[in-house]
Amino acid sequence: MTASTNLASDTIPLKGLMLLMALTLLWGLNWPFMKTALNEIPVWWFRTICLFFGGFSLLLIAALSRQVVIPTKAEIKPLFFCIIFGILGWHLFSAYGVTLLPAGRAVIIAFTMPIWASILGSIFLNEPLTKTKIIALVLGMSGLGVLIGPDLISLQSSPIGALCMLGAAITWACGTVIFKKTQWRTSTSALAGWQLTIGGIPIAMGAVLFEQPFDPHEISPQAYYSLGYVLAFPMIFCQWAYFKSVQTFPASIAAMSTLGIPVVGAFSSALILGEHLGYREFASLTLICAALAAVLVLPSLSKNKT
Repeated sequence: MTASTNLASDTIPLKGLMLLMALTLLWGLNWPFMKTALNEIPVWWFRTICLFFGGFSLLLIAALSRQVVIPTKAEIKPLFFCIIFGILGWHLFSAYGVTLLPAGRAVIIAFTMPIWASILGSIFLNEPLTKTKIIALVLGMSGLGVLIGPDLISLQSSPIGALCMLGAAITWACGTVIFKKTQWRTSTSALAGWQLTIGGIPIAMGAVLFEQPFDPHEISPQAYYSLGYVLAFPMIFCQWAYFKSVQTFPASIAAMSTLGIPVVGAFSSALILGEHLGYREFASLTLICAALAAVLVLPSLSKNKT
């Protein structure tokens, strides 16, 4: 683990801020492209393709770059738990949750992850739950809540779906904290690659068991282009960038950087797919930008003044 992983404060250097901004933008843009691809590719097969392609690509990049690819014996156990929580828990819980809830509602619950990551980080990583972080969490969760607004009541009609998405959020947070807690010798690219590749095996088994094979020749060029974006950016760059941010910054900061992803997704879906944008989306954007500024920008500004 490099020295940067033990930051003494929550101050985010410029390169780190650029990394988190790219992560938010490219992962947020994933939503409309993923929706386009999923209109023609079955969910389980789609996730199987994404996990294996992303995993193999990251492992190949690590090998060609002469990075450390093979985990040590001491790393196998925490890597195994990262796969269980961060990959399998997230993908399986969210897969079932999305089938029981409208996608927009499901995603909002999933992105309560920063709350659980902050709580778990304060318990297991001794990361202080500062006033700034609490304010940012309140602002961010309020922003996500505004996106559903009065529709929150509809969750009562599908409690199992809501519980599944809550499970997805908590397991993602657990995977984040476990990854942060471990001192890794293996490179970030290889660690992300192993998680995606090994986690893809049971997902592929689920595709075989639960879904009919699809004919690739029946997929439209638009769906292929969309799948190409998902594979190139969210499944390769964003996976690497997220784990890199978890290694570099406090787990709570890395987790809260994901708050902007659903908002970018909502606005990019409006631009690309023509979906409706109203006052709730703009109010949500304002609140979430304030939350991100509180934890990513203001600490750096305060340090420069002192």
